[in-house]
Amino acid sequence: MTAEAARRPAVERHTIFPIPREDRHGRARDLFTLWFGANVTILTVVTGALSTSLFKLPLGAALLAIFVGNLVGGVFMALHAAQGPQLGVPQMVQSRGQFGSVGALLIVAFVIVMYVGFVASNLVLGAQSLRSVAGGVSQPVGVVIIAAASLMAAVYGHDLLHACGRWTTLVCGLALLAGFAWISGVTGLPHDLWRRGDLTLSGVMGMISVGALWQISYAPYVSDYSRYMPEHSGVEPAFWASYWGSVLGSVLPMMLGALLGLIVVGGDVVAGLAKSTGPLSLAIVAAFSLGISSASAMNIYCCVLSTQTAGQTLAPTWRAGPSSRIVLSVVFVLAALAIALLGAKNFLVNYENFLALLLCVMAPWTAINLVDFYCLQHGRYDVSAFFAADGGRYGRYNAVALLCFGLGVLVQTPFLATDIYKGPIAKALGGVDISWLVGLVVVGPIYYLAARLFGRSALANAALAPAP
Repeated sequence: MTAEAARRPAVERHTIFPIPREDRHGRARDLFTLWFGANVTILTVVTGALSTSLFKLPLGAALLAIFVGNLVGGVFMALHAAQGPQLGVPQMVQSRGQFGSVGALLIVAFVIVMYVGFVASNLVLGAQSLRSVAGGVSQPVGVVIIAAASLMAAVYGHDLLHACGRWTTLVCGLALLAGFAWISGVTGLPHDLWRRGDLTLSGVMGMISVGALWQISYAPYVSDYSRYMPEHSGVEPAFWASYWGSVLGSVLPMMLGALLGLIVVGGDVVAGLAKSTGPLSLAIVAAFSLGISSASAMNIYCCVLSTQTAGQTLAPTWRAGPSSRIVLSVVFVLAALAIALLGAKNFLVNYENFLALLLCVMAPWTAINLVDFYCLQHGRYDVSAFFAADGGRYGRYNAVALLCFGLGVLVQTPFLATDIYKGPIAKALGGVDISWLVGLVVVGPIYYLAARLFGRSALANAALAPAP
């Protein structure tokens, strides 16, 4: 494929199977714009506003917590991105190498729920954005508009999503800068801005956890967008491009959200953004709506890949193609539409609880996947075995990984602090939620030792099938 053809989006014909060498294309900078553009959305702004509106932090502490959470979580996100060029398959397919072909279905199911939840969140915020600047657009109509735009990009596939990332990086980046400039220079900031809020350990840790989860939540699908890159493109370029694209694309709009959380009356961040940016509000909100459609399309696309992975596990002879992507995309958009329309009233509380519970699942999975890839297998997997009916050398179940995953969920439970459930240790810590950190620190070493003890690390030394 020529460089010119690689830059020209085309309807994607590949699904979950290994990307052949002749179809590999892309550059590390494409990953930077993809993840920067995917994060500069109204949902990221609202997430940043949690620091001052929900956790009640002063601005300085809020900004520090946002930085720390994203910088730490981004490491795990980017380590997964580096797996794509080496293996050429989606992340959930690669998880068969740790959990076994059937064992990985447990993780796939959690991830599908995560995707639908994020799409629904994007639809709610996108609709609120449209309504804030176009009063004639009702909430249901706005949800449908955002959903339709997201669906088209998801159906088109990988290359169009990368192209959308390049455009949203430019358009949404300019809108973000314009928003900062207008609020600080024209609207004006309150004289007591830096004295508002209360500094609490639980608030700081709560926002660090939100920032970390924001990044870790990309881990189950970040390599879906790096799997087309040539193998020779290298691990380091994929890591750093994904890392800085996602971290910078998240931190900057979250900073805007933290600022709005302190100056908006009534807690409606979306309406507050429109009011604070005056005559620029229409352009800024339109740009963020474009970004949120692109981000939703990415979630829909990866949700479909995960569902195709589950389907191929249950029916190993099924060769998922582009037609199934279209059908499944429509199904998941309809599911997200239903959730968005039914849960819009209590969105902020539901969203924060959703994020907290996701940590309980994503942290142990991330620890197992990364330890296996980097420390045990050293990036060498038999990709053909991922698609074997019996799981090939990785089997149908890997009891060690599944038990460590279950242990990870259990050890995090006492540290959880949400509106739904607050664990005893979280209560003793004054409501500080460090469950995600506990999951990572406990599960990684235990899985490494258990895998070596039961001989799993020997797979790294076995003769492997040729790369795709």
